[in-house]
Amino acid sequence: MRYSSEKRRHRGQGCGGMFLGLAGFLAITAEPALAQSANPLLPRNLSPWGMFLNADIVVKTVMIGLALASLVTWTIWLAKSIELRVAKKLAHRRLKMLESGGGLIDAVRTCETDRDAVAQLILSTAREAELSDGLIDDGFKERVALRLERVEAAMTRPASRGVGILASIGATAPFVGLFGTVWGIMNSFIGISESHTTNLAVVAPGIAEALLATALGLVAAIPAVVIYNHLARVISGYRTLLGDASAQLLLMVSRGHVSRAAALSRAAE
Repeated sequence: MRYSSEKRRHRGQGCGGMFLGLAGFLAITAEPALAQSANPLLPRNLSPWGMFLNADIVVKTVMIGLALASLVTWTIWLAKSIELRVAKKLAHRRLKMLESGGGLIDAVRTCETDRDAVAQLILSTAREAELSDGLIDDGFKERVALRLERVEAAMTRPASRGVGILASIGATAPFVGLFGTVWGIMNSFIGISESHTTNLAVVAPGIAEALLATALGLVAAIPAVVIYNHLARVISGYRTLLGDASAQLLLMVSRGHVSRAAALSRAAE
């Protein structure tokens, strides 16, 4: 009996020692995970907004600048789209009026108080007839063509205003984003040297923040290039409409005679 009780006591002590050893092993293996999760240097939020908040001040400035550039791009697209749509619609209506076969005097009376592009072309032609005192000679058509060319250039200049900003954004935004990426990766390597560790978890958040700057650069640049090309095509079409209107006015002038030019001078007054 005595021997059996001592045997049971030793067996119990052996089982308890085994459990204590297993618990100690689990505690040792769990220490790196607990230390890593408790590391205050590692950000807990790796969403785009969280990466922005944890980024360096230079990277933040780059991101804010690229976001503002993207806002400018879409603002220009909206404003110029509305402006060019209204201008093209009015130019189409004026061009149909000129192609309807009416006289130049009727066109002057129709748009006498308007300030759109085609109306300026018509009034400029009437002004040249007034300055020529109703005399149609070989140089009259050339003078009218020169005046119409200048008016076309003056009227298309406001339509192109602001579009050059899109070209600048499309050309520079990727490089600005790349600058933010280089700066962020440089800070990540500095962090590695200061922490004396090669653990990827230490450097990964900084690299992610740096790459976010490159992504924002592409987000700002790609729409700017696409919108710039689109607006350039629309402005080219608008310029073509003004060229058609000038051609119609030159045809009207070439068909005219002295009496009509004199009447046109009185109508312009």
